[in-house]
Amino acid sequence: MSREVKDYIRSIHDFPHEGIIFRDVTTLFSDARGFRMAVDQLLHAYAGQRIDKVVGLEARGFILGGAVAHQLSVGFVPIRKKGKLPGTVISEAYQLEYGEAIMEIHDDALRAGERVLIVDDLLATGGTAAAGITLCQRLGAEVIGCAFVIDLPDLGGRKVLEGLGMPVHALCAFEGA
Repeated sequence: MSREVKDYIRSIHDFPHEGIIFRDVTTLFSDARGFRMAVDQLLHAYAGQRIDKVVGLEARGFILGGAVAHQLSVGFVPIRKKGKLPGTVISEAYQLEYGEAIMEIHDDALRAGERVLIVDDLLATGGTAAAGITLCQRLGAEVIGCAFVIDLPDLGGRKVLEGLGMPVHALCAFEGA
C-alpha cells in the first residue's frame, strides 16, 4: 500500500495545551521517503514557473524551503522572528490568537522583480504567511504563491491568503484546530 504525505505526520493530543491536536511534521522529516515525497509534491505545483528565490518562514519552513530551493537551484531567504537576523532588517507585525508577533527579513534579501515562493509546514490562521507576503512585497518581490505541507481549513488561513490574491498549495488538510 502506498503512503501519502499525511500518513507520515504524527498527531499529538493536548499539546501545547488541552484541546489542541498538534500536527507534528518531525516524523515526516525523519523519514527519507516521506520527506522526499513532500518536497517533490511542494515543487510539482510550480513546475514550469520561474522562481528566483524560495522564502522559508521560521522555523520548520527553513527545513522545507531549503530543500525546495536546493531542488530548484535557487537561493533561499529566511523570514525570522524579531531579533534573530544579524543585519539590517525590515519588520512586519501581525496578530496571534493571544497577542502580537513580529517577523523580519534582511533589507537586501530580495530585489525588485524577483519571483518568490513562500514555504512553511503549516497554514493555520494565515497571520505568519500574510506577514511574510507583505515583507517580500515591501522589498519589491513578486510572491507567486504559498506552499504548505498542512492546511488547517477550520482556522481560515487559506481564505486570508487567497483574499490577498495569493495562490495557496497544501499537500494535505486536517480538520479541527
